[in-house]
Order: sequence, then C-alpha cells, then structure tokens
Amino acid sequence: MMLQLGGKRVGIVGLGSIGSAVAKRLEAFGCTILYHSRSRKPSISYKFFSDVTNLAAESDVLVITCALTTETHHIINKEVMLALGKDGIIINVGRGALVDEEELVKCLMEEEIGGAGLDVFENEPGVPQELFHMDNVVLSHHKAVFTPESFQGVLEVVMGNLEAFFSNRPLLSPISE
Repeated sequence: MMLQLGGKRVGIVGLGSIGSAVAKRLEAFGCTILYHSRSRKPSISYKFFSDVTNLAAESDVLVITCALTTETHHIINKEVMLALGKDGIIINVGRGALVDEEELVKCLMEEEIGGAGLDVFENEPGVPQELFHMDNVVLSHHKAVFTPESFQGVLEVVMGNLEAFFSNRPLLSPISE
C-alpha cells in the first residue's frame, strides 16, 4: 500500500542549509515539521527537540541531514528507531554512520520500523545485502545529488568559499569541529 506524504509529522535531524531546504519543501506538502539541531533556532517556528529519541516518538518520518561528528555518530540508534515505531520511516541523506546500520537492518527485518530511504551507507561502498531484498527500503546510493543544478550549486559554494578564504572574509559554509 502506498503512503501519502501530506499531513505527516516529519522530524528533521540537523536543520542546517540542507535540513532547512528539506523542511521548506515538505511544508508545501502539508507536513508538520519538527526538528533536532545542536541548538534551538530562535527564528524558526518549527517545534524543537533537544533529544532525538523524543523527536522520533513524535514523528512519522525522520529525515537525517546533520553533519557526521563524534557526537552524531550513530545518532539514530535502536532506541531512536523503536521510538519512531512500527510505521515510522527513516530517510538518511546525511552520512552513512549517522545511522546504526546493523540495528536498522534488524529493526526492518523484525518490522519494528516501517521502512527506510537511504542515499548513504555506513561502510560505503558496501551496502548490507539484506537491504536489497526488502520491499520497504529504497536505496539510491548518492543519487540524490546527481542533478545539473546541484553540481552548479556545489560549484558556486566552492568558488564562494575560495574567494572568501583568499580575501580573508568568513567562509560561506564553514565546518565546525
């Protein structure tokens, strides 16, 4: 059975530039946006969760867009998956190691979550073989970025960062440690 996107509660883990762009698009479908980020964003009206497990418990879908750091490694663990519930869907377009892939496979096989959409994998280029045979999993393997517009956007950011660096100005997209 197909699912309707409209009206879903979508939890976004990482409300940076990518997460914000995802939220904007999902709002157009009538989704309720919830989020977890390093800190609350005062200018954002979406409901903030300081704890990812609580975010998952309130969400129908979790979209993972945050950076991979020592703090975010396996931020989506079994506890988060169980909180998301049997009908919940995980979509990871961030980094593979943000999701505990071994636990994800188990939760999918045991029907503890409803499905997954994965553009990235924990041990690339390897992908767990079990995922290939699941009807409730979509694997795109970095295809989410392969558009002429996205390459143009990357080029613009790289060029802007280079110009800023060599002019001793703040970078457009600094990476915090």
